[in-house]
Amino acid sequence: MRTYLARALTNAGYDVVAVDRGTAALPLLNEQRFDLLLSDIVMPEMDGIELAQRCAEVSPETKVMFITGFAAVTLKASRDAPQAKVLSKPFHLKDLVLEVQRIFGESVQASV
Repeated sequence: MRTYLARALTNAGYDVVAVDRGTAALPLLNEQRFDLLLSDIVMPEMDGIELAQRCAEVSPETKVMFITGFAAVTLKASRDAPQAKVLSKPFHLKDLVLEVQRIFGESVQASV
């Protein structure tokens, strides 16, 4: 899924750095600036909510978007990271791109 998400966002004109787990993302968050952290909530080693909290410590200006397939997890994300957008699975890649555009206040593009 990560490959498809990265490809859709790259095709929409975004620069994407993709990793396979939150613990792999942490060093990157310390080394460079990111405009958006897009993370699944349920992941091995470190869940997306903890990753977002750690991101907020080192890069408070980074926006956060979660994806999840679990309704109960959506409620936890809303409570623990209230500024984060939550996109529930299943979703179309076009919907992902539209939500990212909305996060950045960009005019919505028609294609993905």
